[in-house]
Amino acid sequence: MEVTKSQQDPVMHSDIVSGSEEKLMLTSKQEVEQLLKNLPDNSSHEDIQYHLYVLEKIRRGKLSIAQDGGAEEDEARVRLNKWLNP
Repeated sequence: MEVTKSQQDPVMHSDIVSGSEEKLMLTSKQEVEQLLKNLPDNSSHEDIQYHLYVLEKIRRGKLSIAQDGGAEEDEARVRLNKWLNP
């Protein structure tokens, strides 16, 4: 299997488990290892896939905010109201 550059790049990760806001540089593999370590032993493949999906969505969101900036508070409220009050 060929590994692309994006798969090798470390990602910024907050150490949420210990409660500290210290930023750690983790590779994708290290991030998955940490996820597996924190999941219960009886986690299904589906549980693991879901958590990986959520981590990827968070990573992409952080990257998008870093590159393009985030929504202003007023814009975020309007968007959330559309979702919460259809």
